[in-house]
Amino acid sequence: MKNLIKSAVIAITIIFNTAVQAQTKSPKLENSLLWEVSGNGLSKPSYLYGTIHMICSTDYFLSEKAKKAFESSSKLILEIDLSDPKQMTDLQQMAMGKQPLSKTLNAQDLLKLDNILQKKAGMSIQQVDSFSLFTVMSLISMKSFGCNDLKFYEMNFIETAKQRKLKIAGLETVKEQMNMFENAYSDTEMIKMLEELSKEETDKLVAQYKEENITALYDITTDKKVISEETKKTILDNRNQNWLKTIPELIKNESTFIAVGSAHLAGDLGIINLLRKAGYTVKPVLK
Repeated sequence: MKNLIKSAVIAITIIFNTAVQAQTKSPKLENSLLWEVSGNGLSKPSYLYGTIHMICSTDYFLSEKAKKAFESSSKLILEIDLSDPKQMTDLQQMAMGKQPLSKTLNAQDLLKLDNILQKKAGMSIQQVDSFSLFTVMSLISMKSFGCNDLKFYEMNFIETAKQRKLKIAGLETVKEQMNMFENAYSDTEMIKMLEELSKEETDKLVAQYKEENITALYDITTDKKVISEETKKTILDNRNQNWLKTIPELIKNESTFIAVGSAHLAGDLGIINLLRKAGYTVKPVLK
């Protein structure tokens, strides 16, 4: 249980997706998790990489093109700098609920959550009562992969960056991200998302990731059946636009490797399109 909670603390910042076919398709982009950013006065290219945050070790992969791009970069940028002890301390603190779930959830949602926990994680509400709902979501999301050996892309990038003594930075802080998530979802909406989580749906998501199909991953994440337009704006569009206020300075003077959740790449307000609108040349690295 202790190791599971430790992993959940790392996974807590993940965006929870359900692999349901989207009703409205976004413009198709080339299948690639890696994109080169150049032009607009840059002396060296930088790279944008989409992650799935966590994946079974048997499914984990990092292509040679991604390894080469990472090796040629002198700085690593993540959504949150999890190498920063302060950020990890904040994350551990925010994993605990301000009040027990048994007091914050209404009776109907509490019963639903207890049933979900028992069915999908072999746990009871009593075991997680002191945690935040997002920590519980992380635990169940991890279980939906159906394996005991998960690998975390961001942590692997951090480990390599430390070995190479690269600079590491984050596009936002733990507190900023968690406040955003709390404002984006009601308790009832989060529990509905948990009801949709299953190994079958996670397998579909992983399959699209292994195909490097960032358009499909974006469509899955923004499906109107599971996410409202307002929530999409909060968890994707607004954050992408905020990041674009920071990214130009980060890539200005050195080659930078930026790794964020793959759902942030595609779409009209995705990072790829926003960088292009800002005057950069952004092209897929296919081999």
